[in-house]
Amino acid sequence: MSDRIHVATRKGVFTVTRGADGWAVSGVDFLGDHAGLIHVDPRDGTLFAAMALGHFGVKLHRSRDGGKSWDEIAKPTYPEKPEGLEDKDGWGKEIPWNTEVIWSLASGGADQPGRLWAGTIPGGLFKSDDAGDSWALVESLWNDPRRAKWMGGGMDLPGLHSICVDPRDSGRVVIGVSCGGVWVTEDDGATWEVRAEGMRAAYMPPDDADNPLIQDPHQLAMSPSDPDVVWAQHHNGIFRSVDGCGHWTELQDVQPSSFGFPVVVHPREPDTAWFVPAVKDECRIPVDGKVVVTRTRDGGKTFDVLSKGLPQTFAYDLTFRHALDIDSSGDRLAFGTTTGSLFVSEDQGDSWQVVSTHLPPVDAVRFS
Repeated sequence: MSDRIHVATRKGVFTVTRGADGWAVSGVDFLGDHAGLIHVDPRDGTLFAAMALGHFGVKLHRSRDGGKSWDEIAKPTYPEKPEGLEDKDGWGKEIPWNTEVIWSLASGGADQPGRLWAGTIPGGLFKSDDAGDSWALVESLWNDPRRAKWMGGGMDLPGLHSICVDPRDSGRVVIGVSCGGVWVTEDDGATWEVRAEGMRAAYMPPDDADNPLIQDPHQLAMSPSDPDVVWAQHHNGIFRSVDGCGHWTELQDVQPSSFGFPVVVHPREPDTAWFVPAVKDECRIPVDGKVVVTRTRDGGKTFDVLSKGLPQTFAYDLTFRHALDIDSSGDRLAFGTTTGSLFVSEDQGDSWQVVSTHLPPVDAVRFS
């Protein structure tokens, strides 16, 4: 089991450790700076922190000693936009060739030492083969003419937020784009296919609702034990694929809501997944002011609503897409919220303990 959690917030990266008296905040790095993302490389424990510093731009830092020290490294950088090129999204908004946000990080396979993937707003995918010392834009995806259909959703621009590397084959990578659907490469990024059949976009006119190029998956989670099983928390519900993203099935009658942002899947049970539901669209708060986690153990046929230890009155915590995590044991989960609360479960979500209610707004949570 993991005894350490890294929490990326609007005001720094906090370290939470488990001691004799339970979980507690034990340190903070980058205090005062907006840390939008934290990534732990499962191959060697290297930490990566992506910063969004406003006027000072996007920064990326790496720690090889568990967070004792950090080095600033290269950030994913777009090439200069060709003069006269018109590059607009599906809304007609001009796409800047500039890294606005580092929205996802993922490690390559065990056979790819140094490989790191990064997804950004405005929808670019980058890869590094030297642990982030240098980056290259994946031009096969960026130059794909179908990208012109992508559009901004909650963010003003399209963004690439999910990167899932198949543990059986490091050259097979699944990515999620808001709003641009699900894309798969079978050849390490040389070519791409959109794989969002079965998803629906209720925010579009009926004739375009099934268009795979404008779907808004909020987060993707690939089963480590059966990578053909992929879960999606979508803007319009919860979807699941059991054939490697060939087709998606929408799960029905999920209570108290099928709307939300994060999803995690059990490391050894592909039919077991967790979500943090909310009221859709304008509100984006817990249903009835009650913070709950939902869990399915049967591939989405039924769901448990887990609330023990979570606030059940006048609670307005929202959990972002990277702010829910599960450790390698499959028993410990943690999630953080926009109100600065952090919760941990030791029993697969049956009960929860409060670690803190006084952190800055939480963007990402990761066990290490």
